[in-house]
Amino acid sequence: MKINLLLFISSTNDPNEHAALIKTFESTFRPVQGDIIDDPGFHPSFHNGYEVVKVTINYASDECWVSLAPLAIEIEEIKIGTYVKKLKDNDWREVPREELQSNN
Repeated sequence: MKINLLLFISSTNDPNEHAALIKTFESTFRPVQGDIIDDPGFHPSFHNGYEVVKVTINYASDECWVSLAPLAIEIEEIKIGTYVKKLKDNDWREVPREELQSNN
């Protein structure tokens, strides 16, 4: 099954700074609400993992959309751009919200 992890990041200091990211992979099992997802792209200053808050399954396309708990960056030790770069370096890609809405 194709698993699509969705992560939304925003800044509490600047409401114009936000990003939606997705990471897609194949798996023989799928997460369920309440699971904690770990990924090398997650910055250790914030989380060891993110909680699964919503799972949507499309059996016709053999896809699973997994929404992770949003991240609000509240401290200035790290900028959103730095966090997004770390995610992108680990196979996440930034997507416009419109694209997510059309797929989910």
